Amino acid sequence: MEKVKILRKFDAKRENILLLLQALQKANPRNYLTEEDLRLVSHYLSLPLSYVMGVATFYSLFSLKPRGKYVIRVCESPPCHLEGAESILEEIKNYLRLEEGQTTEDGIFTLETSECLGHCAESPVMMINEEVYGNLTAEKVRSILDELRRAK
Repeated sequence: MEKVKILRKFDAKRENILLLLQALQKANPRNYLTEEDLRLVSHYLSLPLSYVMGVATFYSLFSLKPRGKYVIRVCESPPCHLEGAESILEEIKNYLRLEEGQTTEDGIFTLETSECLGHCAESPVMMINEEVYGNLTAEKVRSILDELRRAK
């Protein structure tokens, strides 16, 4: 089983819980953690399922619902807001025809917001999966999304 191979890449130590959850989520084509994933981590680390669930629901980078191949997170921190994050978010909504928390019908993109992505000097910023894109304009956003759609 592939999931067991993922678990075995990490020592069965409590401090590896985030790495385990990240690896399992990344291995899922729908980009989320299943109940089976949470149970596997619970068993592997000898932790209560409620503890694993608490960690998975605390961090916004984890999801318990299926998402698109590409998860778009638009930063809503004050610096990004001042530099136009709201218009970037609206551009993405209009261009992909979806609202925050939704996934496109083709399963390619999911749109989310984030409190801070830690790249204030490049405001406004969005993160798509692990890649950060800064100094965004409407044109730049459309170009990035088009490139990802072609690469699907």
